[in-house]
Amino acid sequence: PVFIGTQTMASAIRSFTKLAVSQPTARILPVRQMSGALAQHRNSPNNTVDTYFDFTEENYKKVELILGKYPTTFKQSGVIPLLDLAQRQNGGWLPVAAMDKVAKIVGVTPIRVYEVATFYTMFNREPRGKYFIQLCGTTPCMVCGSEDIKETIMKHLDIEDGGTSKDGLFSLLEVECLGACANAPMIQMNDDYYECLTPDTMIELLEACKAGKPPPMGKWGSLPLNGQVSCEGPKGKTSLMDGPTPPAKMRDDLEQNVDPASVKAHMNY
Repeated sequence: PVFIGTQTMASAIRSFTKLAVSQPTARILPVRQMSGALAQHRNSPNNTVDTYFDFTEENYKKVELILGKYPTTFKQSGVIPLLDLAQRQNGGWLPVAAMDKVAKIVGVTPIRVYEVATFYTMFNREPRGKYFIQLCGTTPCMVCGSEDIKETIMKHLDIEDGGTSKDGLFSLLEVECLGACANAPMIQMNDDYYECLTPDTMIELLEACKAGKPPPMGKWGSLPLNGQVSCEGPKGKTSLMDGPTPPAKMRDDLEQNVDPASVKAHMNY
């Protein structure tokens, strides 16, 4: 409303307040947490700049292997694989001391490493459970039942999205697309993809992990839990039976029968 003439400021405020109170209250919808990590570092008893971190002797050999892939004047190119190595050594999360160690190794200021660690969601700057469950909640998974899978996990483990179970075994975080839409709904548990989930198979998977026996990955490096081998349909392969003739013969030294399920070992994980 517009107030004119001799109307006082006090009466204007009373009129505005009355108008505001009479308006219907908007419904507040729950917010998907997704990656809720803070960009800022917050000290905790096990994560301060004075906390000790150093690579093991075995991992220093991997550090040399990683840095050997880049020119000596571009050692900073190894920041991401070195952070990944540090995170794996530290039980699945990155303390600030590990970031400082990586910065020292590649010869950059710590802020350059902090920028990387806070940008990529693959880096966890808070402790995670032994089995870190990242549940895809994007559209293909959602319409195929990811909300049911999420509810199953939270109820069975008594945790919330973004939380860790009391026994420290499991952490859960809903994330955006993990690129396995054809086999929705799915989760990424640590490095492994478990796909074509149902509430029942999700519980079976959690119980197997509690027993220390997570199912190994299938032939193609993931594991659909409905009996599929990969992402074939219910009728199996129906097209593209024969590939096109290659324009040139493959190099003899590249003709190796690499088992896709062993890719992690080949990638030095």
